[in-house]
Amino acid sequence: MARIFNFSAGPSTLPEAVLLQAQQELLDWRGTGMSVMEMSHRGKHFMAIAAAMQQDLIDLLAIPANYRVLFLQGGASAQFALIPQNLLGNRQVASYVNTGAWSTAAIKEAAKYCQVDIAASAEESGFSSIPDQTNWQIDQSAAYLHFTSNETIHGVEFFNVPDAQGLPLVCDMSSDILSRPEDISRYGLIYAGAQKNMGPSGVTVVIVREDLLDRASASVPAVFNYRQQADADSMLNTPATYNWYLLGLVLQWLKQQGGIAAIEQLNIRKAQKLYQAIDNSSLYQNRVDKRYRSRMNIPFVLTDSALDKQFISEAEQHGLSGLQGHRMTGGMRASIYNAMPEAGIDALIDFMAEFERRH
Repeated sequence: MARIFNFSAGPSTLPEAVLLQAQQELLDWRGTGMSVMEMSHRGKHFMAIAAAMQQDLIDLLAIPANYRVLFLQGGASAQFALIPQNLLGNRQVASYVNTGAWSTAAIKEAAKYCQVDIAASAEESGFSSIPDQTNWQIDQSAAYLHFTSNETIHGVEFFNVPDAQGLPLVCDMSSDILSRPEDISRYGLIYAGAQKNMGPSGVTVVIVREDLLDRASASVPAVFNYRQQADADSMLNTPATYNWYLLGLVLQWLKQQGGIAAIEQLNIRKAQKLYQAIDNSSLYQNRVDKRYRSRMNIPFVLTDSALDKQFISEAEQHGLSGLQGHRMTGGMRASIYNAMPEAGIDALIDFMAEFERRH
């Protein structure tokens, strides 16, 4: 069976070259006579894989020397709780910007551990925009300022790093990490689930500035303590070894594409093509403020919602999968992360035009 174009928001499509390499190395990794998933995480073979993976991420993102990179489990959802536990220190307040469903989830979890100050919210706009940063009200007593750089459900994305007004800036970068260059020094902490732009689910990357590592209370379990995980090279418990290996292959693939600067240009071109097709249509609509339209997740609706099921069904028949919108928003959503080839965008646009012609 031919491979389809998978527009799912995550777990998302992976580079075909990565899957083929993993297939070739499945039973015997580089002459060791065993699969990576069988290796001891303390053995020299896996330690080499882990070191290369971490260095490739450091290279791609130009991570400064005063940051530590952790590879944890539990997804971004676990970090919603672990960030306040690790970063509050002796403070009782954390400041959050609410721009969509994942910001809301982070706020709800943080409220279990501290007072949450809402610096700004886009709820009144139906999360179709980002509040003007000149109007943000950031509590200066807060331990940090948190925002979500790209909302996968509502399709809004930050294209400028917010001014945290002296507070450590914390970012959920799950769905746009590695899609464009970032000045890591602007952030106190970045976290991201791997299953969108980095690999399969099961790994969460945390990039944290050294001076923030010792704020955790004594009650935080060792496996959830950033300092202890950093000191143990993220191996306080047995890590998701095969997922680390696959993440490493994706990072190698990204370097082969020319790195982040090159992949950003491809991402811009893919998104512009699809938005143009939507904007020039009388059947499809994207309701997001054009200034903040995500390059990664493009939601759209049909002006006649009675056609939704037929659109999804026919798209599947054309090898276009994962286009059904989130249950919160309905409609459609095309997630076009780094690994989505431009040919997938072209195929989707062609299908949309033909579907519109008939309806």
